[in-house]
Amino acid sequence: MAKIEIVNIKGKKVKDKNLKDNVWGITPNDAVLHNAIVLNMANARQASASTKTRSEVSGGGRKPWRQKGTGNARQGSIRATQWRGGGIVFGPNPNKNYTKKMNKKERKLALKSALAYKVIDRELIVIDEIKLETNKTREMFNLLSKFNIEYNKVLVVVNELTDNVCLASRNLANVKVVTFDEVNAFDLVSADNMLIEVNALDKLEEVLGNE
Repeated sequence: MAKIEIVNIKGKKVKDKNLKDNVWGITPNDAVLHNAIVLNMANARQASASTKTRSEVSGGGRKPWRQKGTGNARQGSIRATQWRGGGIVFGPNPNKNYTKKMNKKERKLALKSALAYKVIDRELIVIDEIKLETNKTREMFNLLSKFNIEYNKVLVVVNELTDNVCLASRNLANVKVVTFDEVNAFDLVSADNMLIEVNALDKLEEVLGNE
């Protein structure tokens, strides 16, 4: 069973904590983790690109010239795809659905795999409580600087959202604050470090540790 230090808001060690092996100590499944990342990116995709086919562009209601006798190739409409201003063949369609699905077991395994990598790569920081005195951006910046991660991409996981934490982090483009039940594999992989409250860690283990 792996151990990790719990630190306070000043960056000083408070005590050690044992991490559940069935959550943080599994062998990461790269294939499932990759599928979870692709799913997240696909589901965030907007099918807004659109082109018009030959039936949708304006004009071209008659043949440009008669079928035979002109010496030209036969043409049915000046809005055919080979004409300038004609319709587009196989262009993007706004009705296309890019969403993907993944069952709960795979989602759980992907999340555990991402968490395991945070332990393996030593990118997990457990703090006893994230409590800021003011809602100034400097407060959050100073907290991150205690761990030398102020310029890294950081996922901050709290037990409950507070106004000070949300307001202090909203101007930091490299910081994302979520509650323990909003943690997902994509955010974990995207972040350089994970800063998590001990209470949030306990609840995350409770949810994921039930086999």
